[in-house]
Amino acid sequence: MQDIHTLEELIIWGGYALLFAIVFAETGLFAGFFLPGDSLLITAGLIAASGQLDFPLVIATLSLGAIMGDSTGYFIGSQLQRAFLNKKETMFFRKEHLDKTERFYEKHGSKAVFLARFVPVVRSFTATLAGVANMPYPVFLFYSISGSVVWVLCFTSAGYFLAALFPDLVDFVHYIILVGIIIIVANSLKYIRKKKTTT
Repeated sequence: MQDIHTLEELIIWGGYALLFAIVFAETGLFAGFFLPGDSLLITAGLIAASGQLDFPLVIATLSLGAIMGDSTGYFIGSQLQRAFLNKKETMFFRKEHLDKTERFYEKHGSKAVFLARFVPVVRSFTATLAGVANMPYPVFLFYSISGSVVWVLCFTSAGYFLAALFPDLVDFVHYIILVGIIIIVANSLKYIRKKKTTT
């Protein structure tokens, strides 16, 4: 196996199967708090613009992974019900993440399934919480499909068209991802500080 040092090299090595697996795991396996969701989509778009991946197939793969991950999380929630909310913390499960998701869900109702796609960490638990709350599956599926497709199109297209307009941008993909990570970390720290001041 070749040496892999960057997200770009990882995507090229793993191809469509890896793209599907990572996006699926975000909601199907509650792993969104450490998986590179948004940056993965942008990077996939940048790579597709270089011709190393097929852009429509990237869109289809990522959308399918997001939708199937959501449905898996939903059915886990519907089967476990409240037992899920009382489970012990693990590497993939933190009670604080669930509390944040519950507040988001209560504020936005069924639309939370759509809106959560654009909120890191929250999107990892919203589908499961919808299952726990017994949201009708057809309603859930409508918001899941629409949210997943819009999310994938927005971020992947951003990477694709930026690379198409500015070909040299591909050479700076690592810096773009770094800036994205810094923004996510900064927002997370801001949320933690705000939470401390309100408790």
